[in-house]
Amino acid sequence: MGTVFSFDVRGGEPGAVRAALDAAVAELHRADDVFSTYRENSELSRLARGELSVEECAPEVAEVLELGARAERLSEGWFSTTYQGRLDPTGIVKGWAAERAAQRLAATPGVTGVSVNGGGDVQLSGAPGPQRPWRVGVSDPLRPGGLAAVISAAGTDRLAVATSGTAERGAHIVDPRTGRSAVTDLVAVTVVGPSLTWADCWATAAFAMGSRQALAWLEELPEVEALLITAGDEVRCTGGLGARLG
Repeated sequence: MGTVFSFDVRGGEPGAVRAALDAAVAELHRADDVFSTYRENSELSRLARGELSVEECAPEVAEVLELGARAERLSEGWFSTTYQGRLDPTGIVKGWAAERAAQRLAATPGVTGVSVNGGGDVQLSGAPGPQRPWRVGVSDPLRPGGLAAVISAAGTDRLAVATSGTAERGAHIVDPRTGRSAVTDLVAVTVVGPSLTWADCWATAAFAMGSRQALAWLEELPEVEALLITAGDEVRCTGGLGARLG
C-alpha cells in the first residue's frame, strides 16, 4: 500500500495483544499482496489483465470493489476505483485495511483503546485511559510543523480521521472526470466520521471537487464532519465539526 502503519493498543493481556498485533500486521501484508498495483502477480493486477475473474480472487476483492462502486455512486463520480482506464482501488484499500486491523485489535479481550495510523489517517476505538479521549492533530498544510486543528474522540467509542491534500505527496489526487491531477482551490480536506474506509474516500472525493461544492456535499453526509483549507489560507468547516475540536 506504499505507506507505514503504526499501532497504539491500551489494556489487554500482553501475550494476547502481541498475537492480535501479529495477526493485524499479517492482514495488512496480505492486503498489500492482493491489491498491489505495482506487483505483476498480485490478484488485482491479474484481475485487471483479465487473467482472473472477481469470483476467482480472494473474497476481499469483491468486498473492496463493491465498496468502491458505492463510493463512486454516493460521490456522483468524484471518487473512482479506476485510473486512466485501469482498475485501481488504491483510494479505498488503505482506509479499509486500517479499519479492519483496528477492529481485530479492539476485539482482543481486555483491550480498552486502539489507534491504528496508516500514513496519517487514523482509526480509533475506545480510549487511551479513564476520562481521556483519543486526540488527533491535523497538520497545517501551509505551515510545516504546525497544526490546523486537534480532533477529539470524546463521547464516542469509534472515530476515524482522514486527510487528503498536497502537503505530503504533492498533487497526487486525480479528477476522475479528466484522469489528470485535480484542479482545485483546496490544499487539504480532513474528514471525521466513524469509519476510516469512508472517511478516506470522502476526503479524496471532496478534495477533487473544490471547496464550495465539497462543503455543500459533505454537509449532507450522515455522521461526517470536515475541515477544508484553501490555497488562500481560508478554513471552512461543516456545521458540526466544532463538537469534535479539542
